[in-house]
Formats: sequence, structure tokens, C-alpha cells
Amino acid sequence: MSVAIVRTVADLRAIVGGWRREGMKVAVVPTMGALHEGHLSLVRAALVQADRVIVTLFVNPKQFNNAADLAAYPRTENEDAVKLAPIGAHLLYAPNAEEIYPDGFGTTVSVSGVSEGLCGAFRPGHFDGVATVVAKLFLQTAADLAFFGEKDFQQLHVVRCMARDLDIPIIIVGCSTVREVDGLALSSRNVRLTPAERQAAPKLASVLFDAAEQLAGGAPVDPTFVVARAAILAAGYAQVEYLELRAEEDLRPLHDLDRPARLLVAAWLGETRLIDNVRVLPRQNIVGFSRNPGIATALN
Repeated sequence: MSVAIVRTVADLRAIVGGWRREGMKVAVVPTMGALHEGHLSLVRAALVQADRVIVTLFVNPKQFNNAADLAAYPRTENEDAVKLAPIGAHLLYAPNAEEIYPDGFGTTVSVSGVSEGLCGAFRPGHFDGVATVVAKLFLQTAADLAFFGEKDFQQLHVVRCMARDLDIPIIIVGCSTVREVDGLALSSRNVRLTPAERQAAPKLASVLFDAAEQLAGGAPVDPTFVVARAAILAAGYAQVEYLELRAEEDLRPLHDLDRPARLLVAAWLGETRLIDNVRVLPRQNIVGFSRNPGIATALN
């Protein structure tokens, strides 16, 4: 058994309109498919806060700056639909490219500020593609709430900024990163890792946790990053694109840990680009430091 699937805006709006007439609260979980436990945790969180939950599945070509990456992205719609049914998702919206970007489509939504640096520096046009498609999905679903994972922390900021600036009446809910038992952040791209790469992959999270713990304990930023970068490369990663400390509230670059922050990283393992981040608080705010439930968290 799988969840019901709709593929057109007209069919989607007809169903949502019926829910609205019954006074139901609607949530949306935007995805590109290849669903894993991280996605399913977002659906479960949405089901707690809404009467009806829509999962969207669209591999958005506008957020890929590499044609080979787009071609290699896993597409598993049938398996995804089967995974969604037992947890209670109410609808899978899986439009094709022509439904999202019909002939003559000429609009791009671009968010400045929070989209700059980090992934934005290495994936030109990526966040324009994200903001454009997510704005469309928000308007098409007319959802009250939208759920996103914190693993893509910069994306979460871009989406929040876009919805706020365009006056889209939706609440954006960020949910904690879900990890494998060895610490690797769940990602649809993990299936592209070779066995040897999969064995090395968790070192990225391990190094990030260690660096975050040192920073939370008062260690200086720059020397901590030198050691962390070397450890990532020594684990078998080919390149560290960035390792940065940013303010949690607005992603402003930080040179000292003087406010709640995120330690963010992107690195290449073979042909696969992995990203991760952990939360870290200034020393005076800390009474303990935990690596559970899968995201490093300084505890108030």
C-alpha cells in the first residue's frame, strides 16, 4: 500500500480546498525524493502539528549547478510512496518539470544576505533555484506550516527569509538533524558512497563534534579549524570546501564564539559532496555538552 499521489496543481488545490472547507490545518514537507529516516521524521513532526500532511517530491533542476549531479540524483518515487503510507502522510504531490516550470516561465526568486557564502559560494544559482521552487510549492499547497531539516541550515535560513519577505503566510519549522548510529548525517546522497567511502564518511561528523566541543570550552577558532580541516582530509576526504562558524540567528560570520552559533562544513568524499552542521553556544551559557540525539548541542 502506498500514499495517494497527485501530479497537477489543479488536483492538488481541489484536495486542499476540501480540507480547508472542513477547517483543517495543512502542513507540507518539501523533498526531492529518495526518502530516508530524516525525511520521515519531518513527516512525523508535521503530523503532530497539522491535520493533513502533504509531502512534495520534485527533483528541481534549477537548484543544480552541475548537470552530472542532477543526472545522478536518485529517483525512487515508488519506494518513497510506500514509505509514506504507514506513517500517515495524507498526500504525495509529485509534479513533473512542465507542471512547475511551464513554457514561458521567466521568474526567479533570489534571496540575498543569508544565501551568500557557505554553499552559496560553491554552488552558484543553487539558492535561487531553491527559493523559486519552494515559493511555488508554498503557494500551490497553501500550507499553514512547512517542515525542513536543520542539516541544510543555510537553506532553512533562505526559505525563512523568502517566506517573510514575500509575505507568504506560512510557519517554517526547523527539525534536528537525524544521523546514522555512527554519526553520519542522513542524506539522499549517501547512497552514492562506495563501501570504503561509507566507512570513512562518519569522520566528518566526528571532527565537527570535536571542534564544536572545543569551541564551546573556550578554544580559539582559527587553530581549532586548522586541526579540524587536517583531520577531515586525513580521513580520506579529497577537499574541504568550507568550515565556518556562523551566528545561528542570521548566519553572520563569527571569529569568536560570543553568541549562539553553528559550525558548518562541506567536504568532498570521492564524487559525493557532504554537508553537516552542529550547534555550539558560548562558554558562559554551557552546563553540559551532548552528542545526542544526533546533533551536537550545548545545553542551557
